[in-house]
Amino acid sequence: MIMGLALALLAGSLVSLQNIFNSKVNERAGSWTTTTYVLGTGFLASLIFGLIFEGKQLFSWQQMQPWYYFSGMIGVCVVICLVRGIRLLGPTYAISIVLSAQLGFALLWDSLGWLGLTRVPFTMQQLVGVLVIVGGVLVFKLGGGQKAQEPAKMM
Repeated sequence: MIMGLALALLAGSLVSLQNIFNSKVNERAGSWTTTTYVLGTGFLASLIFGLIFEGKQLFSWQQMQPWYYFSGMIGVCVVICLVRGIRLLGPTYAISIVLSAQLGFALLWDSLGWLGLTRVPFTMQQLVGVLVIVGGVLVFKLGGGQKAQEPAKMM
């Protein structure tokens, strides 16, 4: 359990860091170039680490549903939407919305048992949890406060 929590926290921090990097690449190169670069370098890193840690097993695939082969295309949509969303809304607000949507849809798919998931009974506590997070996003965005200042340019 502790290892799962640590890995989830690490993944969250890395996703946040990657989104910042992606938005900076996008400022200089454009959305499609950013997506190609991000997924291309990710492919190379996955291939190299896969060969190191799994060897020939990397190319041994078990039978799976045909639609799972399209997950890379979903990744393209994720990167494009995130890069553009961050450009339009800013990193914190865009990621807050993404995480809220991710949690809401995960709850839906778990509750319905879609896509081969084990069905998890829907509870009001789960719904309240999602609504509290969405409420937090609204408070964050609509709460007012000072306008963000322009970040200092690095030399």
